[in-house]
Parts: sequence; C-alpha cells; structure tokens
Amino acid sequence: MIEVKITNHSPHPLPQYATEGASGLDIRAFLQDCGTITLHPLQRVLIHTGIHIDLPPGLEAQIRPRSGLAFKHGITVLNAPSTIDSDYRGELKVLLINLADEAFIIADGDRIAQLVIASYKSITWQAVATLSETARGTGGFGSTGVS
Repeated sequence: MIEVKITNHSPHPLPQYATEGASGLDIRAFLQDCGTITLHPLQRVLIHTGIHIDLPPGLEAQIRPRSGLAFKHGITVLNAPSTIDSDYRGELKVLLINLADEAFIIADGDRIAQLVIASYKSITWQAVATLSETARGTGGFGSTGVS
C-alpha cells in the first residue's frame, strides 16, 4: 500500500474502493451551492469533488467513467481517462457528458466517476534516423484484422 496525502473540502467520504478487488476508488459530486445538476442530452458539465491530492512522483491519478452510469444512463467522462499529474494540487473535477436521449440528474454526494492510481516512467527522447523493424511495421487503425 502507498499512502497518498488528501484534503477533503466536502462533507462526503474520501474516495473509496467499493469492493476488495476494485482498482478504482469511487469519487462523489460536491454540489455545495445547488444540490442537484440536470445534465441534458449532449450537455457537458464540470463537477466539483472537493478533493485535493498530493501524489508522489512516479504516480498519476486517472479519472474514469463508472460503468453503471455509462450503461444505464449514458453518462461518461468526456476526456477519459483524465490524467492528474503528481505535481497538481488543485481540486479534482470531473468532466461529465450525457450521451443519452434524456436528461439525467446529478445530486450532491452521488458517485460520479472512479479514480485509478497508476505508476509511470518519465522518458528522454533519443533522436535517430530510423526505427527498428517489426512484423506489424506501419500498420495502423484496423490493420491487425477483424475479431
């Protein structure tokens, strides 16, 4: 386990795993001024969480959609996964979009997304004249076949 410093300016619980094997922590809407937001079809809205984190270098946080909201209501994270860098100290916010054909109401405290912590490695570029050859080569979108 890695300890991560967190401040919570909302009255809601800290992000938490729903099950023992979950990789994503549920994060909640913090709608301090309005209580609810109606998200109309194809509308997008930036939702506050009240959460600020202090990630150690080498870790990033990713905000991802909740599968139940996506499947049942067409609600997803527009820039999924959203990347939270280790040097960011601002409030975590979630950019939601409604891809359904009917309005969806978000209430204060609703679980709106999940937060996944991932490790990464920094790189330096090495400029070269050519790259190594592979069986795939330059094949791009759809080049590996169907199924």
